Amino acid sequence: MNPTSLLAVAFGGAFGSVARYAVGIYAGRWFGMDFPWGTLIINVSGSFLIGALAESFALAWDVSQATRVFLVVGICGGFTTFSTFSLDTITLINRGELVAATLYIVGSVVLSIAALYAALHVMRWWFA
Repeated sequence: MNPTSLLAVAFGGAFGSVARYAVGIYAGRWFGMDFPWGTLIINVSGSFLIGALAESFALAWDVSQATRVFLVVGICGGFTTFSTFSLDTITLINRGELVAATLYIVGSVVLSIAALYAALHVMRWWFA
């Protein structure tokens, strides 16, 4: 880990976070708040973006490591970590590791929801 990469991630993350906030606000205004449209749009568009970047780097786009981490870890990570989850899943599938991919998908979704549920109850207990 070098200072240039750290700064690239920090600046990209700031940009991605602001973009996430803006998309969430405008999606709520445009589509209403009855369904989490903003999160859905963010997750889908972030997954598309990280896929496009990863394939561009693999096939043709020769950029520095700092640029890669700025775009992928910084911007995409600040925008949505679901994009990283999607890329990790497809990487496992492309390697032929279908059991690992399935365990990763189920584990990530189920354990994340269970962790949030547990945290709600711990905090209710804590502040009761």
